[in-house]
Amino acid sequence: MSRASPLPRLPWGRPSMKAVVTAGLLVTMLWNLKCFINSSNISGKAPKHTKPLVVLVWEWPSNQVPNISGDICYELYSIEGCWLTMEQQLLHRADVVVFPHTRLQQGRDKLPREKPPGQNWVWVSLESPTNTKALTGWNQTFNWVMTYRRDSDIFIPYGKLVPNRSATMNIPMKTNLVSWVISNYHRTQKRAEVYKNLSRYLHVNIYGKASKNPLCKDCLLPTTSKSKFYLAFENSIHQDYITEKLWRNSLMAGTVPVVLGPARANYEQFIPADSFIHVDDFSSLAELATFLKTMNSSRYQQFFVWQKKYSVKLYADWRERICTICAMYPSLPQGRVYPNLESWFNS
Repeated sequence: MSRASPLPRLPWGRPSMKAVVTAGLLVTMLWNLKCFINSSNISGKAPKHTKPLVVLVWEWPSNQVPNISGDICYELYSIEGCWLTMEQQLLHRADVVVFPHTRLQQGRDKLPREKPPGQNWVWVSLESPTNTKALTGWNQTFNWVMTYRRDSDIFIPYGKLVPNRSATMNIPMKTNLVSWVISNYHRTQKRAEVYKNLSRYLHVNIYGKASKNPLCKDCLLPTTSKSKFYLAFENSIHQDYITEKLWRNSLMAGTVPVVLGPARANYEQFIPADSFIHVDDFSSLAELATFLKTMNSSRYQQFFVWQKKYSVKLYADWRERICTICAMYPSLPQGRVYPNLESWFNS
């Protein structure tokens, strides 16, 4: 009777094929598990919320306080998992507390006396540094800033251009050359000086509270749309400080903005280079005036080419701005505090 041949054995220390496959599967499983954990809780970012994010607005930024009870962010903007409230007694349940600077200028007594662990505080301002008072003393207080500046944690511009496939070029009928709507006129402002010198060379139609021609509530756009050009002059000059004077008063109205504000390159980060005229494009205001007065129809229409691709979106509702916090929350940095708010804002 023949004896069965023994199974061949691998040399000592050399794993079998089965062991290699098993080890490979184990490594793959461990790697997938690590990737899942990392994607669920990225270091320095907010973990995914399984319950609604509670955002407490300590005081509403404007005098008109809306009714924000209910899931307003979802109802208006389709942002899920966000709950806005103004009930200050819910402080200890809030994940984020929003503090508009206009309500803080009276002092620190406007803030809660204590800050619950893990809660993030947001400082909000749409004003420029020139027009923002009482900034000193806000050291080690706020985790995030929410302003018109693009380097803010939460960027809230006054407006923007959005793609519009059905957009067409539409230039309203023009009856005058230049207009300007002004509510607060101060002779010390640069815009006051520029207007005074520019008006020596051409006539400017003035409207608004600081003029002899105040406008009714719904008269702004119908009035400015009749002008070929609009003086979109900012009250102070700071990086990214581009307000409704550009977005609403001129672009939305269908007139060409003549801007006075940050550098042209900064404007071009918001709107096409051929959609506006910058005061700094000219060596003198006399040259600017001549350019405006002698422009032919063909050249004028080129300023409106952007209308074929875009439309203007205004950010005028504070509910939409506050709800932006919920949309951005997962990507906001955790554990960071601004050591000196005044230093950051004035930089």
